[in-house]
Amino acid sequence: MPLPILLASSSRYRRELLGRLLPSFDSVSPDVDEHAFHDLEPTPDSLAQRLATEKTLTVFRRFPEAIVIGSDQLVDLNGTVLGKPGTVRAAVEQLLSMSGKTHRLLTAVCIAAPGKPVTSIMNDTKLTMRHLTADEALRYVERDQPLDCAGSYKIESLGISLFESIETEDFTAIMGLPLIQVSQALRQLGVAIP
Repeated sequence: MPLPILLASSSRYRRELLGRLLPSFDSVSPDVDEHAFHDLEPTPDSLAQRLATEKTLTVFRRFPEAIVIGSDQLVDLNGTVLGKPGTVRAAVEQLLSMSGKTHRLLTAVCIAAPGKPVTSIMNDTKLTMRHLTADEALRYVERDQPLDCAGSYKIESLGISLFESIETEDFTAIMGLPLIQVSQALRQLGVAIP
């Protein structure tokens, strides 16, 4: 009998993405205090991976007979971590801070399964934002409402209009879960995809 698969996330974006690969899985909120780890990791890369790992292992300890997939995403703007803005004002400020610059969108994944080593995945996407005026940033935020998105944009929606160029190995990583690498890792664990 196949192992149950759990997504250690309450993100609707990640649920929708994983739903592309799997007909059946459950979501479990990991309830991890993400801010508690910000001062413990020296780089944005290690912070993203640490948060993905903490989310995964928190759920895996509760459900040790399941395959658990956890993820975290953050923006690295020249060493400064930008997360989910939460408010319109913070979103506009984030967008203006990235205006005319290239930033890294780090999408980390951790997968735990019974009797197997933990799998870690990191997708590093480079995005160059066009120059934005304050009015453009505010108009965008009001239309797309990216308040729960790292970096204050939804690339799958109107957010694409904010960019000059994007370099990535997996476009789905920008939306929250790198499906190419996740599907490879799940196949190695014996999950039938497709």
